[in-house]
Amino acid sequence: MKHKCWALLCLLFLSAPLWANTGVAFVHGTGHQTNAASDYWTWSNINSIRQGLPNQSNYVVINCNFEKYMWDSAASGCLAGQLTTFINQKNITDLVVITHSNGGNVMRWIMSNPTWDARYPNIINKIRWVNALAPSSKGTPLANAVMQGNVFESALGWILGYKSDAVRMQQTSWMSVYNNQYLFGTSGRPSLPKGFWNVVGSDVKSSPFSGNAYCGGYAQSVGLKVTQNWLSSCSDGFLECSSQAGAGSTWFYDTSRTKSGRVLNHNQSRRNCFDLDKILRNDI
Repeated sequence: MKHKCWALLCLLFLSAPLWANTGVAFVHGTGHQTNAASDYWTWSNINSIRQGLPNQSNYVVINCNFEKYMWDSAASGCLAGQLTTFINQKNITDLVVITHSNGGNVMRWIMSNPTWDARYPNIINKIRWVNALAPSSKGTPLANAVMQGNVFESALGWILGYKSDAVRMQQTSWMSVYNNQYLFGTSGRPSLPKGFWNVVGSDVKSSPFSGNAYCGGYAQSVGLKVTQNWLSSCSDGFLECSSQAGAGSTWFYDTSRTKSGRVLNHNQSRRNCFDLDKILRNDI
């Protein structure tokens, strides 16, 4: 089970909704988003997930410049500002954060460096847990390839971007340094102050005869199948499973919980594909 509790602690946990004011925040991945609700998450996905809230208006969709390094004011500073505004305006006391891809790194920066910004401690205090969908916790070989200027630069422009600071940051060797020196939650490092629960995508289906290939867009599935050729066999077309499971705790691998045991490619893990939205809704 994802969460365990005992006796009085369990009773207190189960009674929390009676007094807590729960909210959910959607934190996008790499890119400079100005309308992440429509362009990144889709409204059908957001509206499904927020049904799990006691007050369905208690949600925020983050729009920040995650083409920057995670510690940049345009990235973690922007995220901290929008989360703080949401917490204050809605009087949120219990915050569930849903991140995707590089958004998990930005969130981990906030949780690992509470003295960096005066807003961080209050945000950390309000977080119940982070549900990290396909987080790039250990980077990706595809970022290495983009920075080397080879064919991946054009092939991956639609999902990763070009030679931005965020892409440079997600090179595997760079993420190794950050994980060892600046971020919590990886092996041998201090634990994160709140739970960081990974949902791992394990494969890509692109056959035109596979129903798995069409959710989220068939063209995206085909593109991710191409890039998967340069990754390990367990990958979502952008990230290897070892990177997705590299920090915090693994909640589940796609096929163990999704409808009909479907896989989730990197694009599908930010969509309402194969009941992922229902799983996240029920977790709130």
